[in-house]
Amino acid sequence: MIKVAMLSFWHVHARDYAKQVNEHKDTEIVAVWDEIPERGQAEASQRGVAFYSDLAELLANKDIDGVVVDTPTNMHRDVMIAAAKAGKHIFTEKVIAPTLHEVNEILDAVNEAGVTLTVSLPRLNPTYTLAVQEIIAKELLGTITLVRTRLSHNGGISTEANPKGWLPEHFYNAEQCGGGALIDLGCHPMYLTRLFLGLPESVSASYGHVTGREVEDNAVATLQYANGALGIVEAGFVNAHSPFVIEVHGTEGSVLYSDHDGRILLRTRKLADAGWTAYENGPKEKVSAFDQWVDHIQNGTKATENIQLAVDLTKLMEASNRSAKSKQQVRIDSLAQ
Repeated sequence: MIKVAMLSFWHVHARDYAKQVNEHKDTEIVAVWDEIPERGQAEASQRGVAFYSDLAELLANKDIDGVVVDTPTNMHRDVMIAAAKAGKHIFTEKVIAPTLHEVNEILDAVNEAGVTLTVSLPRLNPTYTLAVQEIIAKELLGTITLVRTRLSHNGGISTEANPKGWLPEHFYNAEQCGGGALIDLGCHPMYLTRLFLGLPESVSASYGHVTGREVEDNAVATLQYANGALGIVEAGFVNAHSPFVIEVHGTEGSVLYSDHDGRILLRTRKLADAGWTAYENGPKEKVSAFDQWVDHIQNGTKATENIQLAVDLTKLMEASNRSAKSKQQVRIDSLAQ
């Protein structure tokens, strides 16, 4: 049995990960630490496990095998380096850290300690993502020229039930989060665009502040590639009915997915039927990132692809933040290592 400590319940998905720990046959929660002691104590009491007010004391417990890190994003570096040095396997919410320099510091500690790191990038695993990858691999679209991905919700919109929106107020704290809608929701369309098109040469981003918060609640990032291809990533907290969307367009065809109907639609000149057709019987959905983490720990393997995509995600987010602030295009190779 892999004994897991929950490190913070700051993130809105922390309880979801705690549920995954509890439901996996090979893992159990044995301890909680939180940067807000009252919140951590309440969670620990509810679960009937030990609460630690001192992170160092928790990490010194040799009975704890791994940690789930859901602290504020600006604490990721210090918490994960400390966990790695204590020999704890690490599962964490995206992003690994707000900057490439911090990510490299974390990875150095992880590699030196020989522990397993896996990052929650859940949109890599569904059938629709795997089907788009399969279609691209079959070269049914020809040369990819444009990818557009969008993920948005209404978490920042005022309602009678939630005058300030349903997102926690700390999700608008620039220092804690490292950004707003793009670094939160936009992470998912960003790593999917990276998956389908690769890493771009440069990024241009524009941020909007519809509700007047400290961080953006409306965002678009454009990824530029050496061969002329473009990636368009869209995210927001201010849209009542905006479906998750993937569009991949190429010289020979296009594939579309939207969760408003859950259909994968393909049109390509490489097939006899030139009209739009449903792409069915695609690859089977992969297990969750958490399950993959457990498998890696048990088998002594590394989440190589997961980590590379997560590193590239931070590159793209850091470049986007710099671009929006400077109102200029930012090259990926200009980021500090």
